[in-house]
Amino acid sequence: MANMFVEDPPYIRNRKPGRIDYIGFGLMAVGLAALQLVLDKGQEEDWFASNWILLVTILAASATIAFVVWELRAKEPIVNLRVFNNRNFAVGTLLIASVGIVLYGSTALLPLFLQTLLGYPAVQSGMAVSPRGFGSVLSMLIVGRLIGKIDGRFLIMFGFAVLAFSTNMYAGLNLQIATSNIVWPSVISGFAMGFVFVPLTTMTMGTLSNEQMGNASGLYNLMRNTGGSIGIAMVTTFLARGAQTHQAVMTSHLTPYDPAFQQRVQQVAGALMRQGVNAAAATQQAYGTIYGILTRQAMLMSYIDNFRLLAFLCVLCIPTALLFKRVRARKGASVAAH
Repeated sequence: MANMFVEDPPYIRNRKPGRIDYIGFGLMAVGLAALQLVLDKGQEEDWFASNWILLVTILAASATIAFVVWELRAKEPIVNLRVFNNRNFAVGTLLIASVGIVLYGSTALLPLFLQTLLGYPAVQSGMAVSPRGFGSVLSMLIVGRLIGKIDGRFLIMFGFAVLAFSTNMYAGLNLQIATSNIVWPSVISGFAMGFVFVPLTTMTMGTLSNEQMGNASGLYNLMRNTGGSIGIAMVTTFLARGAQTHQAVMTSHLTPYDPAFQQRVQQVAGALMRQGVNAAAATQQAYGTIYGILTRQAMLMSYIDNFRLLAFLCVLCIPTALLFKRVRARKGASVAAH
């Protein structure tokens, strides 16, 4: 179908083949591959406490800097970075990277929460998160009718506001929630995404020439995926370290001098002894049971912190949308800024 219905425009069809920027391509491949490796394995290796993570980070930074310098100096660059001189495109790539952080970060957190703390099987966990797609379909039907009637900046601001609200709804999670407490925020989050993706793409590309579109769309999608990788690495790191921090604070209350703690130990031990467990073993098991409760609560609080952080990032994106130049559609679907 692509061969039948999609054809290159004249400015691409009539263009003579140029030289391939092998050096730029190589630097880009090394830089991106090293960055992805650092983001994927950083938390497992305790980040810069690991010598090889540190070396790969230096490699990623060096290759990326060399790539930028080379591409700005090359006559026929494989990626034309000068497109970032366009204000709308620069703002749009910043916002789409933020969307990637929030979208992929929350998508990584929710299944982990459902499976590790609530004991959901993988299929049920996926079913609880999947309704986000219904919200996206609904909002795209609506935003398609609004895109030419309402300033795209206001649609983007509305989308980020709803996304911040839905993400903050996850901050009210606890260990006794029903599946509906996950489904509805997911639907609202998907609804918000429609109001972000469509006008954001229009505003980002709206002031570029046709010749710049192919190069710009590649960079735009790269920034979204890179933001997603950063988001996943960020939330997994904050999740583990936040749980440790909360656990350290909460453990300070588990002492022989805390009446509430001692009362709880006696209650659990008493229940175990009524089941035939001897006193010494019952007391030991009671301590273990309470510690298990503490670790789950510490992990829950770390999840809540992460969702609040993602919601705050959405709030920061709301006024950023005002940095766009206004874009309006003209005949022939061309766009111009004014």
